[in-house]
Amino acid sequence: MHARSAHRSLLVIGSVALDDIDGPSGMKRDLLGGSASFIARAASYFTKNVSVVAVIGADFDQKHVDELAACGVDVSGIVREPGETFHWVGKYSDDLTSRETLDTRLGVFATFAPKLSAAQSGAQIVMLGNIDPALQLDVLRQLEKPALVAADTMNLWINIKRAELVAMLGKIHTIMINDEEARLLTGEHNLARAAKGVLALGPSSVIIKRGDAGALLFNADGAFAAPAMPLSDVVDPTGAGDSFAGGLMGYLAYAGDLSPKTIRTAMIVGSVMGSFAVEKFSVDGLRDLDGAKVQARFDAMAELVRFDKLAL
Repeated sequence: MHARSAHRSLLVIGSVALDDIDGPSGMKRDLLGGSASFIARAASYFTKNVSVVAVIGADFDQKHVDELAACGVDVSGIVREPGETFHWVGKYSDDLTSRETLDTRLGVFATFAPKLSAAQSGAQIVMLGNIDPALQLDVLRQLEKPALVAADTMNLWINIKRAELVAMLGKIHTIMINDEEARLLTGEHNLARAAKGVLALGPSSVIIKRGDAGALLFNADGAFAAPAMPLSDVVDPTGAGDSFAGGLMGYLAYAGDLSPKTIRTAMIVGSVMGSFAVEKFSVDGLRDLDGAKVQARFDAMAELVRFDKLAL
């Protein structure tokens, strides 16, 4: 499933961060994190035409940038500024089903103002990671005519930047949020009604991520459910949603079309990449993959939901 040449260009705007994670395996410090780190690495298994726009501080180890470049990702948009790299500290419950933020140090990310090059402005597929919706709007103003723009957000922006978030939703094609965020945004507990409420705000499709319950896609064609791979060993769920997004968007860039059938396949590819991510800390679960490993897990995922039509 590895792409030899990109059919569409993919632009990723997001964070490149350092994470301290406390959980059942103890405290792990200064792990590579951030939405762009996971999205770009997951996407790089399907297309070599990925470009990242992000900011890092003086303390960020250059080896992480070099490794991303070695994956074929254009890292020219990762800018190093004086100061500290965005640093997140979190603690997971013993069963890894919930987490608590212990500390957030924005550092240079606090003044991050994405500026796109001419080539990046012409990107055909764009993934706006979880950043301030005002910044997402600014990126949208810099784009030319992308075929697909997807965005992520979080409960913080829903609570404190709702106006900007709603304005952003009216200018994109797809929003990726988790079930809690969908309910918070719409006030609807039922996910089908929540999805309908999100679609009324402007996007043509909404993807609701549900952790180990998989993900749901809602659009004009109806609904589609992508399962999550049942795993016996989950180590670090931190980058699961971003890896899902990277797999999905990377596959769409590889496939070169945005038909309903292709989008459904991309949903499964996203679940596959999310399943790899949670098996190790940081981006380690996405390291050392190849087309055969991705294909084997995709086939196993397809087998999970294969059934014959009912014939009474």
